[in-house]
Amino acid sequence: MKRFLLITLASLVTLAGCHSFKKENVQPPTPLVKDFKPTAQVTRLWRTSVGEGAGTSGARLRPAVVDGVLYAASTDGKLVAIDAGSGKSLWSKSSRTHGWFGWGDKKRKDAQYAGGPAVSGDLLAVGTLDGHVYAVNAKDGSPRWDVEVSGEVLASPVIVGDLVVVRTGDGRVYALDAATGQRRWVYDQGSVPLLSLRGNGPMLAANGVLFFGSDDGKLVALRQDNGTKLWEQKLAGGEGRTEIDRLNDADGAILLDGSTLYGTAYHGNLAAVDGPSGRPLWTHPFSSFESLAVSANAVFGVSDESVVWAFDKNGGADMWKNDALKYRWLSGPAVQGDYVVVGDLEGYVHWLQTGDGALAARERLSKKAIRAQPLVVGDIVYVEDVEGRIGAYRLSSH
Repeated sequence: MKRFLLITLASLVTLAGCHSFKKENVQPPTPLVKDFKPTAQVTRLWRTSVGEGAGTSGARLRPAVVDGVLYAASTDGKLVAIDAGSGKSLWSKSSRTHGWFGWGDKKRKDAQYAGGPAVSGDLLAVGTLDGHVYAVNAKDGSPRWDVEVSGEVLASPVIVGDLVVVRTGDGRVYALDAATGQRRWVYDQGSVPLLSLRGNGPMLAANGVLFFGSDDGKLVALRQDNGTKLWEQKLAGGEGRTEIDRLNDADGAILLDGSTLYGTAYHGNLAAVDGPSGRPLWTHPFSSFESLAVSANAVFGVSDESVVWAFDKNGGADMWKNDALKYRWLSGPAVQGDYVVVGDLEGYVHWLQTGDGALAARERLSKKAIRAQPLVVGDIVYVEDVEGRIGAYRLSSH
């Protein structure tokens, strides 16, 4: 059973920069420039909705795109496949009415999908807030198997080889047989922090190794075949007088570029680590609970105050920062061509130039927060807000 209190991202509006919960300490979002003149042209290709999205669950639902099909889920039990180019629905399933895995009973609560789906070939896997992992046929949504795990699944599964791998909120990693759902191995972190931010970053699979950031601020590497821990590297020290000071979750996705891993942690560092050995290459003080993005020469991150930063990939030196969106509680960044893309708490999508951080374009998906990292596939970026609205955008320079 999970032994620690989960703090939602919304609470960080209060926590950032102070340790009081008084209303007057909440940092107001930086107002957007009213006479903003874009230097890049953005076209919204389509917009659609998927159930109620993440709602108030704190989950960061992010779609997946495979072979021209976008797959998405919601915490009220919707699972859909959409043509990624046109936004046209291909199939849609509801846990309340579909009648599989024992569903179809109107008295039964919806499957609370969280983290978003993972897809490989004709297999789709997705976890839930109540500790289940479901596998369906990606071609039509028909059921394959259902497995119960020990805690909520807040991050997308990873499908690698013949395994579906998921993390649970109580510090465990489960490797399940992709064909049957049978448990192959379990890694147990052991003790977990008494206090933690709500969320887990997705796992990264590469070269027979699984990488993830832990709730106690470590980058961990496991053998894919049996779950044995190969190494771990600290991203944050967990220092401070109070439990809040000692929050040090590594909740963002771990990036792999060549043989170098990049990760960051709340109240911690941005770090570059040699993937095979776990040896640290460089570190830079940087507090963040979001995923990173990478280009040919830079690593991009959003700080815990929603300042967008660019760091040199080779040594971690600052390249630029942009605080025009400070306290707008940005999503993690994504790279779309020569631009960094982030979403904010009011449903705006912002494009910044990768070279100098200058704001280049702005569009509004909705009036609701965009918490999940945008997804870039080819020349299109897909963005989802907390109420399940998904938009597809293409841009070109003036």
